[in-house]
Amino acid sequence: MRIGQFLKDKYYVFIAAFFFLFFLFLFFFAFKVDSSLFLVTFLFFFTFLIFCLTFEYLRKKSFYNALFMNVEHLEKAYLVLEMIENPTFYEGKLWVHILYLINKSMNENVQVLEEKMLDFKEYIEMWIHEAKLPISSLLLRMHNQKDRRWIEELKRMEDIVEQVLYYTRSENATKDYFIKEVSLDKIIKSVALKNKDYLLENKIDLQVLNVHFKVFTDSKWLEFILNQIVNNSIKYRREEGQSYIQMEAKEENDRVILSILDNGIGILASDISKVFDKSFTGQNGRIKAKATGMGLFIAKKMCQKLGHVITIESKKNVYTKVYITFSKNKFYEVIH
Repeated sequence: MRIGQFLKDKYYVFIAAFFFLFFLFLFFFAFKVDSSLFLVTFLFFFTFLIFCLTFEYLRKKSFYNALFMNVEHLEKAYLVLEMIENPTFYEGKLWVHILYLINKSMNENVQVLEEKMLDFKEYIEMWIHEAKLPISSLLLRMHNQKDRRWIEELKRMEDIVEQVLYYTRSENATKDYFIKEVSLDKIIKSVALKNKDYLLENKIDLQVLNVHFKVFTDSKWLEFILNQIVNNSIKYRREEGQSYIQMEAKEENDRVILSILDNGIGILASDISKVFDKSFTGQNGRIKAKATGMGLFIAKKMCQKLGHVITIESKKNVYTKVYITFSKNKFYEVIH
């Protein structure tokens, strides 16, 4: 709060004081009162005016400075009412009451929107579960008939439906995942089993090395993340030569690092920094028109929520390697 602006706002006080002193001077002059008495009265009135303005400025300055400082520094500025003291002047109390009413209205609207989003999320999840049943049934029938073209289309449809499910859940993931100590090799076996037919049909060799580690994660979310990486490796495989995917884990200090390596078509150096961006497909996406650019985006998002670090390196037409780093958190060990 600036004193110049405060005094400018009090211009009416100075005008009123001027007219008061002017008429007081005329009164004293008309009755021929001693000028020394007028001077004493003027000094007393001026001192009293300065005292009142100073007192008002200081108490308002304290309140408004605290208000602005909290608004600027709080990550959630709407919590400012919890951080400031109740003002002692009427104008400040009015502002606090107005902020309270605004905050109340905002909370009510947010609650309505959250309820609508929750209803929509529940509907989407229900719809996806219902849609997965006929897709799985058709996929099984096509496997029996060995119709490779329809198997690929149905597998793609299944993957997209699963992406929608996990993307919806990721918006409110804290209620959907549970972190505990799990066996890394069991999750990888589950991923291999789910993609077994897809790997065999595309003649891709899956190599799993030294993955007998315990990590703190959510098993279904990690399985989804690994599925996205494996699906990308299959999708961007080489058309010639023997293709392979290699999964290997190692322990470094207080971390376990899982790497997923493939010898596919690789990624351009200019695209590497953008592969985790939402809907980014890059040059490979233009080659493979069916790419959505959502798989790695969701994988990155969930790794962040789970406390994992996911990175990627690649060389065009040579390899792509994805790293997932799991921290060994002693807190989880105690809870477990």
